[in-house]
Amino acid sequence: MSKPAHKIRNGVLQVTIWRNHGEKGNWYSVNLSRSYKVDEGWRETDALGQDDLLPAAKLLDMADTWIMHQQQADAKARRESQQAA
Repeated sequence: MSKPAHKIRNGVLQVTIWRNHGEKGNWYSVNLSRSYKVDEGWRETDALGQDDLLPAAKLLDMADTWIMHQQQADAKARRESQQAA
């Protein structure tokens, strides 16, 4: 299994960013999860409570910014590669 491109955590909330490769270049997808503890240890869910909404929105904003910077870097690398060829 491939590794995530990036993870951003705030308390029990986490955004995982995945880099995907296609014919037209890289594209990114995001998973938002919340950790919770049970007797057997830690688990994850995609269900959020009301108190999670604002922190989740902030994490998603941070993920969007990270992806935007990565897309700019990807485009620059593509241009440099095309110029070198």
